Amino acid sequence: MDSLGFNTFEEQDKVLVGMSGGVDSSVTVRILQEQGFAVQGAVIRFSPAHDGAVESARETGAKLGVPVHVIDAQEDFEREVITPFCENYCAGRTPNPCILCNPAVKFRLLLKKADELGCKFIATGHYARVELCDDGKSRLCTADSVARDQSYMLYRLPQEILSRLILPLGNFEKEDVREIARDIELSCADTPDSMEICFIPDGGYADFIRGRGFVPKAGRFIGPEGEDLGEHAGVDHYTVGQRKGLGIAAGRPLFVKEILPDGNIQLAESGGEYATRMVVSNIATPDGEPLAEGDYRVKVRSAAKAVPCQVSHAPDGTLIVAFPEPVRAPAPGQSAVFYRGGFVFGGGFILSAE
Repeated sequence: MDSLGFNTFEEQDKVLVGMSGGVDSSVTVRILQEQGFAVQGAVIRFSPAHDGAVESARETGAKLGVPVHVIDAQEDFEREVITPFCENYCAGRTPNPCILCNPAVKFRLLLKKADELGCKFIATGHYARVELCDDGKSRLCTADSVARDQSYMLYRLPQEILSRLILPLGNFEKEDVREIARDIELSCADTPDSMEICFIPDGGYADFIRGRGFVPKAGRFIGPEGEDLGEHAGVDHYTVGQRKGLGIAAGRPLFVKEILPDGNIQLAESGGEYATRMVVSNIATPDGEPLAEGDYRVKVRSAAKAVPCQVSHAPDGTLIVAFPEPVRAPAPGQSAVFYRGGFVFGGGFILSAE
C-alpha cells in the first residue's frame, strides 16, 4: 500500500469494500478501518445462489460498524457471465467465469456505486497487489503468498479500475488473515474456502447448463490411432487434460487431447496432452497498449505455476506463445496471463494449443 501513497493510521479518503461475508473481504474492512479510511461495504447479489453471501456480509458489516449496500446484478451477471459460460462449455471450451465477471460486472458495479457514494477508492479481499509505476500507470502485481496469489483472476481489469483499487491482502498469508478474524471474533474466521463456481455451488456444471436450455455438442471418442471408442456424454462433461470420468475401457490410461469442432473428442496416451505452442486472442493489458513481443512467464490456469515462454505477434492480431519445455493441457477458453518480475503485463484467451 505504500506504493499508492498510503500510510498507516493517517486519515484517508472514503473507500468502498466489495464484501461477500467471507473472511478475506471482512478482514479487508478491518485493515482499512485501522488505516484510517472511512469504510463502507457493498455486497453484490449476482444470483439467488448469493443470498447467503448477502446476509453474511450484512452481519459482518453490523459487527464492524460499516454500512453495507446491496447491489443487484442479476441481469448483468446473466448476460456477461452465465450465458457466455454456458455457450463456451457447449462449444467445447473451458471458461473461467471469474475472469469474465471481474471487469464486466463485479468491479464495474463497485466503481459505479463508489462514484454514487463519493468514495475515491474501491477495495476487495483478493490476494494481489497494485503498484503505481514511474510512468503514472497502475499495474497489477503478484501477492507475496505464491499459494494464494489471485492476480490471474484480475488480469483484465483496465486502468480505470486499477488506478482506484486497493488490495490490502497482497502482503498477507491466509493464516494471518484468519488470525486477524479470530482476534476480532468474526464468525467467518475459520469458514473453509469455497472451491466451486459461485453460481453452481454443487459443482454440477452439466446439469446447470442443460437446465438453462443449452444443448452441448454431441460426438464420439477418437482413440490415439484414430479408432472409434464410442459416444461421449456431451462436450460439457470434458476438458483438455482430463483422464477420470471418461467412461471408456481402453485398457490403458487415456487423456483428452482436444475437443474437435465437430464435437468429437480426440484422446491421447499419457504425454499426448502436453503442448509446446499455443495461440492466444482477445489480449488485455493494464495500460491498453499491445503486449510487447519477448520473453515472459505465463500461467495457463489459476493454480498453475508460471513457466517461461516466448511471445510473438501473428498477422491476425493473435499471440503465438512458444514454450521451451512442454506444458500440460492448456485448454481453449482458459486464460494465458503473462508476467515479468511479479508484474502482470497482460493476458488473453487460449484459442488452440499443440
